Amino acid sequence: MVKLSRRLGKAGRRFLLLFHRWSGIALGLLFTVWIGSGLVMLYVPFPTLTEAERLARLPPLVWDHVAVAPDEALRAVGLSGVPAAFDLEMRGAEPVYRIAGRDGGRATISARTGERLGPVTPEAALQLAAPGSANARVTPVERDQWTVTARYDPLRPFLKVALGDAAGTELYVSEVTGAIALDTTRSERAWNWVGSVAHWIYLTPVRARAELWRTFLLWLSGFAALGAVSGFAIGIWRLRLRRRYAGCAVTPYRGLARWHHLLGLAGGLGLSTFILSGWISMNPNRWFAAPSPPADLRAAYADSPPALKLDPPRLRAFAAPETRALRFAAIGGAWWVIAEATGGGRAVKADGASALDAGTIAAAAAEGFADGPLRSMRQMTAYDAYWYPHGTDPRPLPVLRLRFGDAAATWLHVDPRDGTILQRLDRSGRINRWLFDAPHRLDLPGLTGNRPLHDAAQWVLNMLAGGIAITGVMAGWRRLRRTLSA
Repeated sequence: MVKLSRRLGKAGRRFLLLFHRWSGIALGLLFTVWIGSGLVMLYVPFPTLTEAERLARLPPLVWDHVAVAPDEALRAVGLSGVPAAFDLEMRGAEPVYRIAGRDGGRATISARTGERLGPVTPEAALQLAAPGSANARVTPVERDQWTVTARYDPLRPFLKVALGDAAGTELYVSEVTGAIALDTTRSERAWNWVGSVAHWIYLTPVRARAELWRTFLLWLSGFAALGAVSGFAIGIWRLRLRRRYAGCAVTPYRGLARWHHLLGLAGGLGLSTFILSGWISMNPNRWFAAPSPPADLRAAYADSPPALKLDPPRLRAFAAPETRALRFAAIGGAWWVIAEATGGGRAVKADGASALDAGTIAAAAAEGFADGPLRSMRQMTAYDAYWYPHGTDPRPLPVLRLRFGDAAATWLHVDPRDGTILQRLDRSGRINRWLFDAPHRLDLPGLTGNRPLHDAAQWVLNMLAGGIAITGVMAGWRRLRRTLSA
């Protein structure tokens, strides 16, 4: 029995060595790409149109041209139920109502005539995105590298307007709505090729098929995680601090392999947790709930409000200085109007009687949790372990945290100014925060909110991981060359 155990142990160690060697040869370059691209992503996020950028590009509302009431616009769409989004803003020189159904459909209604506006032409897109510009050029786009995800599907196709400016700005105008859906610059696009695109393997033909992309990344990152963990295990196994190797060495290796071993001991735990948490980010077996509120919760939160009953002249009373749009939000069976400006907005009831308060938000949110009462409500004025800034996403404060006693122990983070549900965090989401965000993004207490310290920690760990990957690639190449020449 002892001999059998020894043989099995020897065979197991042999397998572990061979697995690590050949998995490293197969994926070593990918490890290097993941590490380098992750550092780029610290400073250059994937292109998106922020709310501040969207509002900054909108001209001020021309109130004298608003002749159609919000209720008329809803009737013109023929929408059943409460819209997912309902806004009044300018489209060029025309005030329009933009309405999104809960099925994802979009409609644009002229606030001047009540007419439903059709697809945008290339000439109109130029006027909307670059009025008066002689250098701007327009190109039809169905799907490209920067609009590859499904979130853009209701807005397709696009008319991409290159402004011809020094920054190489390109604006994506939705043919369906005429709204600018995305802006990118030459610098953003270039850095993202070696950042997000490389890190997430975000190539359009693969990423356009969301489930195929997810499955591919799950298997690839899972195999990579096994390779990293096996290497760290071997590093510990071959380390000798007491009965040292010849020459009082702690490692049996020489030359490049010695550096690979020593760097692995220093940074192997960080690299292993980075790769393993990357695999977890792909949500294997759908273990973790999405942070965005599900459709049934949104519907319950909105409830079924009556008609707005706002005549066009009354709309102007809701506007504040620098208002670029009015947003109509259904919360708790009532309509609320938010004047949107670059500095944020605050919800006022459509009848003008009151402003939105925490009690109204809590009561509306509770409608989505029939199986669990509201356990606590807290207005947070400072960040904590579950609501904190990350990278270029500052996350607003104050924020209202609602805790429910449902089976999933759900928390909601809600903007108290306008009632927007910013995040749904159930028990699985809070676990994911520590399994993914903490080890992968280094979103740890003491580091979050302290950008210089956070970035320094990222650089140290990634430099160690980079050293492991590069020495592994070099050693693997030598091994492969010897094997092929034999």
